[in-house]
Amino acid sequence: MRVVLTEAAIDDLIAIGTFIGQDDPKRAATFVAALEARCTALADTPRGFPLLPGREALGIRRRPYGHHLIFYRIDEAASHIEVLRVLSGARNIDAILFPVD
Repeated sequence: MRVVLTEAAIDDLIAIGTFIGQDDPKRAATFVAALEARCTALADTPRGFPLLPGREALGIRRRPYGHHLIFYRIDEAASHIEVLRVLSGARNIDAILFPVD
């Protein structure tokens, strides 16, 4: 299976790199590269991480990396894994992933 990053996930990675880069540009680059590598590695074990508790029907899974969480879902029909967001675990995840209109 191939891994596809959504525009929102790419924006998240850029924001993470920008934030870390304010203090340590070199670390920002290596950390974002490590996050991207974890995203890509989802192809090896797509079901290796749990579904979001209470939202299992949506098929969204999360993979932790340090204090960050990679949110993704498996699209069997398209034979790919879609990385939805990459967020700090300190953020209000529900409000970001499931905003109330």
